Amino acid sequence: MLTHTTLDDTAVKALVADAITAPSMHNAQPWHFDYSRASRTFTLSADLDRAMPMADPTTRGLHLGCGAALLNLRAAAAHAGIRTATTLLPDPHVPALLAALRLDAPHEPLDASLSGLYRVMRDRHTSRYPFAERRIPDAVRDALVEAAAREGARLAFLTTWHREAVLDLTVHAEGYDRMDDAREAEQRSWTRDTSAESPADGVPDYAFGPAKFGGAAPVRDFAGRHSPAGRAYAAFEERPQLASLSTTRDGPADWLRAGQALERVLLLATREGLASSFATQALEWPDLRWLLRDPLHGTGNVQMILRLGYGPQGPLTPRRPVDEVLTIRP
Repeated sequence: MLTHTTLDDTAVKALVADAITAPSMHNAQPWHFDYSRASRTFTLSADLDRAMPMADPTTRGLHLGCGAALLNLRAAAAHAGIRTATTLLPDPHVPALLAALRLDAPHEPLDASLSGLYRVMRDRHTSRYPFAERRIPDAVRDALVEAAAREGARLAFLTTWHREAVLDLTVHAEGYDRMDDAREAEQRSWTRDTSAESPADGVPDYAFGPAKFGGAAPVRDFAGRHSPAGRAYAAFEERPQLASLSTTRDGPADWLRAGQALERVLLLATREGLASSFATQALEWPDLRWLLRDPLHGTGNVQMILRLGYGPQGPLTPRRPVDEVLTIRP
C-alpha cells in the first residue's frame, strides 16, 4: 500500500501508467497530467493538439476520454489505499484544465468498489469482433446501470424498437462519413500501418477487426475506404446488445462525468466477462445525436452508445510513454 512517505516519483508514474490505459476517441490519448509534490495533487489537462475538429468540434469526445483516464487514476489510487478528492474544471478561466485530484484527502471515503475494478484495468480493450447472441443477464445489466449512476450518469439498455432506430441512425452516419472527404482524412490520420511504424497512439491495423459481411452490430470500420489486402470477413450479431449513456445536462463537466461513468461501466463489464466496443458514428453528427434519445423519455443528452456482449476481448493498443503525458513539479 502506498502511503504519504512512499509516494515517490516512481509511484506517481505508476498511477499515471494505470490512468492512461483508458479508451479515447481514435486512441488519440488527448490528456496531460501534472503532479505537484508539495500539494500532492494531480491536475488533468486536455491536449488540444490531439483534438479532432471534424468529428469532435466541441471536444465533447475528448472530454469523455479524459474523464475515463480520471476514473482510472481514481481507481489506481483507491487500490493503493489512497483517499482522493476530485474537483472538475477547477479554474473557469482555463477551460483546458479539466480536473484536480488531491491525494490523502482525510475526510473522503475510500471507494472499495472502485478499488475492486483495478485488477481488470489492463484487460479492458475495445473489441471490433463478433459477439455471441447470448443475452447479458439482468443482474449484470442492473450492476452496470448502478455503476454509471455512481458517477452521475444514466445507462439504459436499448429496447428492440429503440435499438433498431439507433442502428438506422448509425448506418446513416457511416454513409455521411464515407462521403465526407475531410472526415475520412481525419479518421485515416489516426490509423496506423504497423508494417511501417511502431505506433504510440492511434488505431493500429491489427485492431481493425474483421470486415463485416453480415449482421447488424454497429462496429466502426477504421479501414475506411481502403480495406487492407487479405483482411478477414466475419458475420456479426444480428441483435447487438446496445446501451446508451446519458447525462441530464450537456456541458464540459457533464462530459467529464460521463467519461468517468463510461470507464466504470467498462471495467465492471470486463470483470463480468463482457467485451465492449463503441458506436459513436451518429454522436458525431449533431442532428443525428439528438435523435439517439429514447423517444419514450425524451430527456437527457446521449454521450455514448455502447455495444456489449460475450466475445473476444480486443487486442492491446499502443499507449504514449508516461514521460510524454506527465510532468512532476516540486
